[in-house]
Amino acid sequence: MSGTKKRLPKKAYVRELLRLQAELVKLQEWVKVEGARLVVVFEGRDAAGKGSTIKRVTEFLNPRVARIVALPAPTERQRSQWYFQRYVEHLPAAGEIVLFDRSWYNRAGVERVMGFCTNQEYARFLHQSPIFERLLVEDGVLLRKYWFSVSDSEQESRFRSRLEDPMRRWKLSPMDLESITRWEDYSRAKDEMFVHTDIPEAPWHVVESEDKRSARINMIAHLLSTIRYHEVQRPPLGLPPRPPSKGYERPPRDMQTQVPDHAAELRR
Repeated sequence: MSGTKKRLPKKAYVRELLRLQAELVKLQEWVKVEGARLVVVFEGRDAAGKGSTIKRVTEFLNPRVARIVALPAPTERQRSQWYFQRYVEHLPAAGEIVLFDRSWYNRAGVERVMGFCTNQEYARFLHQSPIFERLLVEDGVLLRKYWFSVSDSEQESRFRSRLEDPMRRWKLSPMDLESITRWEDYSRAKDEMFVHTDIPEAPWHVVESEDKRSARINMIAHLLSTIRYHEVQRPPLGLPPRPPSKGYERPPRDMQTQVPDHAAELRR
């Protein structure tokens, strides 16, 4: 792999990841009980490891509490709305966590570089985004923003790996591949975005992701360190005794449509 840092050993990675995921479960329970609203924005280069980190964050969380928002391209109607409008409807209510797999910062990245917005729309975004985020924070929303950084050589290596893997080829689009030829354009767009939107109320936190294992650990550990949560005491649970039978008999299985036993073929 590219870069000078040594990859985090798998055994240490798995051990620490499980510990951090247990803390995320505690955070989730605290969010529910306290009625907190947590928004986590994941941005960064294509193939920088955002998606895999989100998977580790949510692996043991309740999807009714923690949900992922990954919006498609806007419709014609949405393009006529205030830019932030379609993101507002996905913001959390009390007791909820929302993880944005890309967010309103699409305008500062791909829309800017690929010419999907006008210069006026882009300038308006840079002006309004800090205002929008200050309003969220002033209203009590816990807003955390992460930028996943990866080198050009490592990104290209991951693209090649996806091209050769039929299980992950869907992750690539023509626009993703074009980002290789527009590396410096995206770099300039990111730098300008940081100048305008790295505000004290909602600062950017850069995650170095040459090593995906380290990136996941570092991001989760940082997120937990920024929130003053505590373990919520849950009432003790126990299995009740099973009551005696009242004569119920299950209908014959051949009266129902059964899923074919594909696993039986594997036992031979």
